[in-house]
Amino acid sequence: MNLAWDDALWAAAALSVDPSGLRGVWVRAPHGPVRDRWLAELNKLQPLLRRLPGHADSERLLGGLDLGATLNAGRAIYQPGLLLQTTPTVLLLPMAERLPDDTAAILGQVLDQGQVTLGSSGVSQDTFIGVAALDEALEDEPPLAGGLQERLGIWLDLRSMGRAGGESDETRLVLDALPELDLTAVRAHARQLPVSDAQLLAVCQTAMALGVDSLRAPLAAITLAKIMAALRGSDAVEDEDLGRAARLVITPRATRLPPPPEQAQQEPPPPEPSEADSPPENPQAEPPQEPESPADAQNEPEFEPEQMAEMMLEAALASLPADVLAQLASHKQQSVSGRGQGRSGERKMGFLRGTPMPPRPGNPRQGARLHVLATLNAAVPRQKLRRIPANSKARLAIRTEDFHVHRYAENTPTCLIFAIDASGSAALHRLAEAKGAVELLLTQSYARRDQVCVIGFRGTTAEVLLPPTKSLVRAKRSLSGLPGGGGTPLAKAIEQSLQVALAEKRLGHSPSLVMLSDGRPNVTLQGQGGRAQALEEALTLARQWRGHGLPAIWLDTSARPDPQAQQLAKEMGARYVPLPMANGSRMAQVVQAVQSGGPLPSKPAAVLPVWQKQSATSSTSVWRNPAAN
Repeated sequence: MNLAWDDALWAAAALSVDPSGLRGVWVRAPHGPVRDRWLAELNKLQPLLRRLPGHADSERLLGGLDLGATLNAGRAIYQPGLLLQTTPTVLLLPMAERLPDDTAAILGQVLDQGQVTLGSSGVSQDTFIGVAALDEALEDEPPLAGGLQERLGIWLDLRSMGRAGGESDETRLVLDALPELDLTAVRAHARQLPVSDAQLLAVCQTAMALGVDSLRAPLAAITLAKIMAALRGSDAVEDEDLGRAARLVITPRATRLPPPPEQAQQEPPPPEPSEADSPPENPQAEPPQEPESPADAQNEPEFEPEQMAEMMLEAALASLPADVLAQLASHKQQSVSGRGQGRSGERKMGFLRGTPMPPRPGNPRQGARLHVLATLNAAVPRQKLRRIPANSKARLAIRTEDFHVHRYAENTPTCLIFAIDASGSAALHRLAEAKGAVELLLTQSYARRDQVCVIGFRGTTAEVLLPPTKSLVRAKRSLSGLPGGGGTPLAKAIEQSLQVALAEKRLGHSPSLVMLSDGRPNVTLQGQGGRAQALEEALTLARQWRGHGLPAIWLDTSARPDPQAQQLAKEMGARYVPLPMANGSRMAQVVQAVQSGGPLPSKPAAVLPVWQKQSATSSTSVWRNPAAN
């Protein structure tokens, strides 16, 4: 039996019965036959499956004023939004990883409260929806917004499932009989099913053992177990239902492996009573204890809470893949709970171009444009309070406080500044690594409209070898002539990087620095030797960089992690990453992981043969030294 596919079918069945009780399912899977088969099963079980567009604004989601009907009727008439469903409905959300944060916040609030407020009317109505969020994000991309993840009861990961099919006979019988069942009666039966204290304690202990801190997970697991018991026609929640619910709700949220069971300690013998503790000479006779009746013995639970928790824990760990077990064992939490700091730069609001955002009250001045529909929507409910002169031909009284303006969100371009230490005898190796990293990052920057700048420092100067550019040909041409050898003017490099970063920031870009050095300066700003003065100047300029609030990454290429480089990275406010055995691919992976806020790569990328490296790029100078890669 295919246990993962069997659980996925039970998730679809439970979601079709009570979508509002479970609040939805987070499906992590790309386009493929497995996901298409699961969606076909869900569509067969839930006829009321509606598509929810991710670009819908708040008025389309929550509802608002029907302007045409209002003007014709002369009174405020409101139209419902997509989130207002009077019958249990599943809303299908494709490409959920690209859902805007404000839309995710609206969905989370509606799922929590179970009510929708119609626009500015203040009227709330109950809604019965669940969201099937289809997340197609790759490993290095931000997933669904964390707030919405937390509220969806079922987490379903179909990425590692090789095939669909192989469910048990019981599961197929339940799925075939579900379309003919009265779902209202099934929901009512599920809600009245009792759950014992031992079962509640076992669910909570399983969540604690796997590092799930939120109380939403145990509540969702109990709800799911009761629904599955009702689908089987049972009058009680069985251990099988709890185990399946743990695999669908608690296991995907696990952040650690359970601690090993402690060995049972032998209880010390009771101390002998002393004379002071001796009983009196004439103690009162204690009443004899009544023998335990057979009826009381039958009412005792079959399993203790600790045994039931161990059974649930084994059932929960049964569905974890081997790679996830390895990550949890090494205490590396999966980066699924939040979004990285977007490699496309910071998000800024504007009035002229970008992604349209919901309008906001404001005056149409300084480039802002009046939003006519939003202005009319704000003015219509207030007409009874405003008097229109008798000799006026106007049908609406519009005031300044009704004005709304257009808003747009635009992602600022990102500029990666590489400061490369080209001094010393090992410069050839570091330059080859840096060339490969810059080319790999630049190749991937076209979709994000990023820019790359390269600063080389050696001898007594630091110069901009490659100004901020998006041209791959220009980058290869500039990188091929990088010189090496000489002293380490680190302070001059930080000063030059700060000038470039501030210039990019004035242009509206988001600069970040990648410092590639061993952190051993020996040349001052005046071009003279002196390690103590050179280090003091480098520390001063590093504090200036941190004072401007600019992000930075320090890649230490020393044979061993250098405390001096760590001190410089700390003063700069940079993330320190020792890379004694780095190559171009490894550097690119580290920079991408730090930018996205995810964990660092656990092991370096596979080393390609020389002929593959040369075919991957036309600049043979990058891979001139195979030992460096």
